[in-house]
Amino acid sequence: MVASRLLPAALSLKQFLRRQQVLQLYRRILRAIREVPTEDDRHYLKQWAREEFKRNKDATEEDTIKMMITHGNMQLQELKKTLQLAKS
Repeated sequence: MVASRLLPAALSLKQFLRRQQVLQLYRRILRAIREVPTEDDRHYLKQWAREEFKRNKDATEEDTIKMMITHGNMQLQELKKTLQLAKS
């Protein structure tokens, strides 16, 4: 029997848009990780990102989710700055 990937209940518009923001952040982080020069570091960062998103997947409080998205964006910017410095 194949497990359904559908959400158990319909999301509100606000929840749907917030979910899209989270998924977009995750994809941007993974794209940035592709730029990391060493395979071991890429693997470590990919595992770190997966674990962070999995650990927080059950969060439902709107303010908490906003704060986590903001924190994730700040970490993404730090990663991009570090990669830019490494290329210099």
